[in-house]
Amino acid sequence: MGPSNKSQPSPAPFLLVGIPGLEHLHVWIGIPFCSMYVVAVVGNVTILAVVRAERSLHEPMFLFLCMLSATDLVLSTATLPRMLCLFWLGARAIALDACLAQMFFIHSFTALESGFFLAMAVDRYVAICHPLRHTTMLTPARIALMGVVVVVRGVAFFSPHPVLLKQLPYCGTRIIAHTYCEFMAVVKLACVDTGATKRYSLSVASVIGSCDGFFIAVSYVFILRAVFRLPSREASLKALGTCGSHVCVILVFYSTAVFTFLTHRFGHSVAPRIHILIANMYLLVPPFLNPIVYGIRTRKFETMSLVL
Repeated sequence: MGPSNKSQPSPAPFLLVGIPGLEHLHVWIGIPFCSMYVVAVVGNVTILAVVRAERSLHEPMFLFLCMLSATDLVLSTATLPRMLCLFWLGARAIALDACLAQMFFIHSFTALESGFFLAMAVDRYVAICHPLRHTTMLTPARIALMGVVVVVRGVAFFSPHPVLLKQLPYCGTRIIAHTYCEFMAVVKLACVDTGATKRYSLSVASVIGSCDGFFIAVSYVFILRAVFRLPSREASLKALGTCGSHVCVILVFYSTAVFTFLTHRFGHSVAPRIHILIANMYLLVPPFLNPIVYGIRTRKFETMSLVL
């Protein structure tokens, strides 16, 4: 007999639970989530359109802001539409490949967001501490190079995640106790020892997050030192005002990220619904908040803040 032409059966899909214990509120929870997604899309698209149309905004700060906005668009779109299908339509099933693709976009683009926050901190450091060299130090070529490095770093470190998980055998239940395909929630379903895989993921996330956070903190130490040496209080407040929006979004991003990381590492007593809600805020709030904060706090975006 010739070789069989039958195709291999597709792997069984995973089933997303949503927020355990709050299933009866999924429809209502979806309303603010959808509102945040609409604001995130409109706000970030507006930023990209305004900067593209206004040549006076083709400066390092706004170019990095465009990179951040593009990242936010991808990050929110990779999570929110599928999450709303779960909340409003009860669509719990998600195919293995779709789950791994969502996981890749979530983890790699959160790393991109962290990297662009660092790039923006470098821009603020140069602008305040070395104002006369700002345009010569941050040339368009160097800005593009910084963007490429951030993207390559995020993709390179998190591409192994879906590859590793696709090779694992899954037996028994395929229920993901989460609203999206989060790495740790999926890896727990494997029926083999995944200690090395978990350590790799936590190590990569902690190294990228801690390094970016450290260098952002160092840049602001130098910024504050330079600001407090300015001759007038008005000049100091003006300089700090240019950093205010950046500090706000960084605090929101890293506070939720640290909570999520510590919950995975140590917080086994934290209620699952609390952990999942905070993990959702980690993905949803920065894309929603970034265009609003930058639109309000940046003078050159006053017209955009009216649109938002």
